[in-house]
Amino acid sequence: MAFITTYWGLDGMIALTVLIITAYLYTTRKFNYWKKRNVVEVSPMPFWGNFKECALLKIPAGFLMRDLYTQAKGIPYIGFYIIDEPCLLIRDREMIKNVLVKDFSYFSDRNGSPSPNDRLGLSNLFFLKNPAWKILRAKLTPIFTSGKLKKMFELMIECAKNLETYLESLKVNDAGKEIDMKDLSAKFTTDMIGSTAYGLNVNSLKNPNAEFRKYGKMIFDYGYVRGFEMLASFFFPNITRWANIKMFGKDSSNFLRKVFWETMNQRTESGVKRNDLIDILIDLKKNYGHQDIEGFRFDGDDLLAQAVVFFTGGYETSSTTMAFTLYELALQPEIQDKLRKEILDALDKNDDTITYDMILSLPYLDMVVSETLRMYPTLPFLDRMTTETYKMPNSDLVLEKGTPIYISMLGMHFDPEYFPDPDKFDPERFNEENKRNRPSCVYMPFGEGPRACIGTRLGLLQTKLGLIKILSKYEVTPSKRTLIPMILNPKAPTTTPLNGGLYLNIRRINAN
Repeated sequence: MAFITTYWGLDGMIALTVLIITAYLYTTRKFNYWKKRNVVEVSPMPFWGNFKECALLKIPAGFLMRDLYTQAKGIPYIGFYIIDEPCLLIRDREMIKNVLVKDFSYFSDRNGSPSPNDRLGLSNLFFLKNPAWKILRAKLTPIFTSGKLKKMFELMIECAKNLETYLESLKVNDAGKEIDMKDLSAKFTTDMIGSTAYGLNVNSLKNPNAEFRKYGKMIFDYGYVRGFEMLASFFFPNITRWANIKMFGKDSSNFLRKVFWETMNQRTESGVKRNDLIDILIDLKKNYGHQDIEGFRFDGDDLLAQAVVFFTGGYETSSTTMAFTLYELALQPEIQDKLRKEILDALDKNDDTITYDMILSLPYLDMVVSETLRMYPTLPFLDRMTTETYKMPNSDLVLEKGTPIYISMLGMHFDPEYFPDPDKFDPERFNEENKRNRPSCVYMPFGEGPRACIGTRLGLLQTKLGLIKILSKYEVTPSKRTLIPMILNPKAPTTTPLNGGLYLNIRRINAN
């Protein structure tokens, strides 16, 4: 006999109906949140909020934020919903400055949060919460001073030589050869980080099956499963806790853990110093490993997490920026020629030797890379969360503690008010005059304020070094498989090409 009626089928229909109604009421219970506060909002959809296309991995979250930015033209902010969570996207520059800089103490944490059981995801500098974040940030900052970077540059030059050797091994003739520039850039960056962070000579350019490269690729293999794991880490903290999602994947995490501790133990026993991240982490473990800061310790997976995020952050930022720069230069040969001339002139004056100071002395290279980061910011949005109740200045809006705040990098970077003809790749936007005249907090490829990317200078150094090595001897042009226009991967939380590839033709040039 059935529970409610005399028919099991009817009972099932009733139970399903009750379940659907309950889910509907639960997921829509907050949908009047912003209206109650007289905030303009985008009408949400039951069960999804405004996040359906992103949750189904049909469009990147950065595109949603860009569209919200466009819809909010003429108003300082707009409310929206991620499933059932009320979120606020801020458009007004002064309010953005307040959130990121002036009133940072109210917005010091990110909204994203990996599983509490995933120490590599939860404890790394990117996701770590205050007060542990503030202490860790201060301890890691010294590795990115000019003096440290100059010493680290010696390690980077060795990797650049491997890139040069690899390109020569391709034996490119006058007709050129098609290359996946995203793959090339990723191998080069992997070697860089393997050396500067882990003290390893990876040379994945020579050995594409190197374990470091293999497990690194797995982290950024944005299929449906991996794509959703990363999406959950950024936007669905409850799901990451419930599903115990590992931000970096189980196999990759185990490999990096093994490599890290082998290197740490060997370096500790030998006393060898390489002026890299390992040196810093050994000192932190030695001096502070016994301390517990709100559940964070300078030991175990909490310490390893810093090396892991150093790898993932540097890998994605440098490799995609390098590849996208080459892509735009292939489409605009006049810009490529102008940049090559600057590079060759500098090398000629420097006895064909690339130095740290030489890279910093190339203004047009900096302009080109800056324009790439405007059009293809690695992380197309910024997220913050209110750590206590906050009243928006010059506004009646009061934000409750725990409110997710978003800022659209793509929206601002493609706003014609700040960047006229924004779809055009134009490095002149970043000449000295234009930089002086541009308002603050409208160009933020690495974030802004105390929580801006700690490794910005290192990432730019890697990218520029790779570009110099390639462009000084090779010309890049579109190939048959070049995506025109560029199509981005909707499954990736970062800005990356569809299917991970970016194909260009490369041809050896006569420098004379």
